[in-house]
Amino acid sequence: MRTYLRNNGWWLAITMLLAVIVYSCKKDESAQTSLTANQQRLNVYFTDNPGYFDNVFLDIRKVEVLVDTCTATGDSDWGDDYNRCWWGEDHHFGKDSCQVWDSLPIRAGEYDVLSLRNGTDTLLGNGVVPSGKVKKIVITLGDNNYLVKDSVTYPLKSPSGQVKLVVQIRPEEWEEFESGNFRLWLDFDIDRSIIQTGNNKFILRPVIHVFTAKQTGSISGVVKPADAWPVITVYNDTDTAYALPWRDGQYKVRGLKAGSYSLYVNASNGYKDTTITGITVEKGKNTSVDQIQLSK
Repeated sequence: MRTYLRNNGWWLAITMLLAVIVYSCKKDESAQTSLTANQQRLNVYFTDNPGYFDNVFLDIRKVEVLVDTCTATGDSDWGDDYNRCWWGEDHHFGKDSCQVWDSLPIRAGEYDVLSLRNGTDTLLGNGVVPSGKVKKIVITLGDNNYLVKDSVTYPLKSPSGQVKLVVQIRPEEWEEFESGNFRLWLDFDIDRSIIQTGNNKFILRPVIHVFTAKQTGSISGVVKPADAWPVITVYNDTDTAYALPWRDGQYKVRGLKAGSYSLYVNASNGYKDTTITGITVEKGKNTSVDQIQLSK
């Protein structure tokens, strides 16, 4: 299993929840407007699969979507393997007149993505676009991306200097929660997305997982004591996800495919690691695990 260096600073991210410049996590239904026959509403949520930093701030300036207006939303022509996301400048997806770019209204600013964990998310973008198959989401970043580690701030740069993050979407990854209204979650994997090079320099190579609440499940629970600084790993043969519990011990891992999982607690300060096996995850449901009390 993966081993993490411990510090006592990461939990300070909890206090940043009130400072995140984002929409509060309100219900999608609160932003209803009338839709015509040729329109659909998209709701894009942002959440975090954490890494071991105090804070990670992304300066999000714009969110755009590419819609194929000549293809029904439910159709799928993607294979199993393709690039989930990459840095790019190009907004040219061939010369097909069916390909339409549209922007989603957002509140631009610095998002502390490390505060969006354990089931916390935010409504990143929400808006009405032409009907059709949404093929890409493009997130434009500003220049003020940085992380905080052990109370020290470091700039966060892309290796090529690009500022546009392109996320390719399968049509089935949109959940239609009511007629004409679709939603999905972009799960920013901090542990895999930030690479430390020499001289305390950090590079951003984003890894984003896409999921919907209806097609995936979650695992939640409480692990104590807090001074064990536990790190949660949920895994099986095909999937691995992480959680950093809040100071009260609560944790939640979302976006898990249905199946059987093991849960590994990597503890510190002399406390023993613990593994729980045979945890069943079902689509659209949360599996609650009994409280874990670590011992020395």
